Amino acid sequence: MCGIIGYVGKRSALPVLLAGLGRLEYRGYDSSGVAVGEGKGIRIVRAAGNLLRLKEKLAAEGPPEGTWGIGHTRWATHGEPSVSNAHPQRSGDGLVAIVHNGIIENAGALRKELSAAGYVFASDTDTESAALLLHSLYRALGDPIASFVAFGRRVEGSFAIAAMFSDRPHEVYGIRRDSPLIAGERDTECFLASDIPALLPYTRRVCYPEENGIVRLDRDGLHFFDRDGCACECPSVSVSWDAEEAQKDGYRHFMRKEMEEQPRVVRDTFLSCSEEACPLTEEEICSLDQILITACGSAYHAGLSAREILEQLVHIPVRVEIASEFRYRMPLCSSRALVIVISQSGETADSLAALRLAKERGFKTLALVNVRGSTMAREAERVVYTRAGPEIAVATTKAYSAQLMAMYVLALHFARVRGCLQGDDLPLTQAARELSFGISRCLQGEEQMQRIAQQIYQLHDIFLVGRGLDHTVCMEGALKLKEVGYLHAEAYAAGELKHGTLSLIERGTPVIGVVTQPRLACKTAGNLAEVKSRGARVVVITTQEEAVFAAADEIVRLPRVHPLFAASLAVIPLQLLAYHVGVLKGLDVDRPRNLAKSVTVE
Repeated sequence: MCGIIGYVGKRSALPVLLAGLGRLEYRGYDSSGVAVGEGKGIRIVRAAGNLLRLKEKLAAEGPPEGTWGIGHTRWATHGEPSVSNAHPQRSGDGLVAIVHNGIIENAGALRKELSAAGYVFASDTDTESAALLLHSLYRALGDPIASFVAFGRRVEGSFAIAAMFSDRPHEVYGIRRDSPLIAGERDTECFLASDIPALLPYTRRVCYPEENGIVRLDRDGLHFFDRDGCACECPSVSVSWDAEEAQKDGYRHFMRKEMEEQPRVVRDTFLSCSEEACPLTEEEICSLDQILITACGSAYHAGLSAREILEQLVHIPVRVEIASEFRYRMPLCSSRALVIVISQSGETADSLAALRLAKERGFKTLALVNVRGSTMAREAERVVYTRAGPEIAVATTKAYSAQLMAMYVLALHFARVRGCLQGDDLPLTQAARELSFGISRCLQGEEQMQRIAQQIYQLHDIFLVGRGLDHTVCMEGALKLKEVGYLHAEAYAAGELKHGTLSLIERGTPVIGVVTQPRLACKTAGNLAEVKSRGARVVVITTQEEAVFAAADEIVRLPRVHPLFAASLAVIPLQLLAYHVGVLKGLDVDRPRNLAKSVTVE
């Protein structure tokens, strides 16, 4: 959520800042701005709207030529999107300029305190309270590092901050708490950013400052300090992505490109998770008596699918909790429970809080993430990495598929170790290995999903129904239709239709049934016949025999696959449907309104 970029070097800073912000647009924003050092001052230019507005303003006013600066794309939380509320925010005398991701929870109290001390506020943002507090501390202490140490002790909430001081030329400072911030260097240049894609053209080795840690960028390189201001080491991490992976490669949208990458991503994740040693020992696996999975959004849906697989293969109770609820509950777990936290970025605020709560309670923790060096990867006791690469579109596709595959491999390994598999497990392993081919075949059905999108994109409501694993697929499909197509889409367990929801079905209401589980196919077919008799238009996505679905107006055929892994195939047509609904509506499918890629605030 929001984007930060910082630079210190010998070239003009502005092109680096603008290019970095461009590669962070996917995170969601409604205003942008840059601060560049010029002589003995800092020049700030801000604009409401997209980056094009900022570039037009810079062209009209004349671009700054300094070689050090910071930039920001803001997603409004405090104060409407406007020039005055855009970042960078500064002190009235121009001494301090900062950009900020996160939320300053005690901003109101700080505003009162600073106003009483004579400070005048020019915005509605919580960030300005942070900027003026930093100014006050710097005036009193005279040292940036000491000021940031004091700042960290005064401020409540989450933040990733990049800052400049006009009397400290060629220096940029950063501090983070519960929000991502990374640093990198190449030769005589130093970079700061909120996410990896911004740095990929310059370096593939990045450093993650520790929680409440501080970093200084200057012409001598990167310098790291702990929360007490003492110099410390910060090892670099190699990023396997490259800049080309974060480009569209001729596709109209990132989302469409990322859907097309799913066969490779699923294959890579299967191979890496199969070949790397399991992060739990066999003794630990055998001692487990419960698994709790917690996540948000699509990762939560991946967890729901994983529950079905783990319980069937491993014969162990599995609970799945929404992370934003889990963090405020008193979870009742066995001392022998394993808590698995799933997150694409490894920075999701609610999921990170759930991980920390689990650790406080003494549970074993395992993070399933896509980003090496992310906060969850560092803080969890064990880590499993997916191989999705950079995902730019806000609505996840390939990262979700990679999460499913990682959980399949984990479940198969747990089942082997615990002796739960009857006979040879090679057919199951082979079925998982071959999922990439099935996904490729599903992607070839785009024309059919495009035709169905034509039929529904102007409607207001759509229902998706299924049982067991199929219901979890419906939940993910409904989320995609909401995110990308702005359709009111609801997923229901098919057996629950009679308990109220059937009253909403009328002539022409679109209903999508997902049917991949043989033992439940006839039950779901009966439910679909009920909605058909009330005038619904029924589309069935299935691996089963066509004759079962006499009520279907249209059938989307999936390749036959082991039922435990069918979720990986059934979700593909729903992704394609959501994508084409959004395209037909003329929407920005990569950056849906009001949404951001990484939700790093509560």
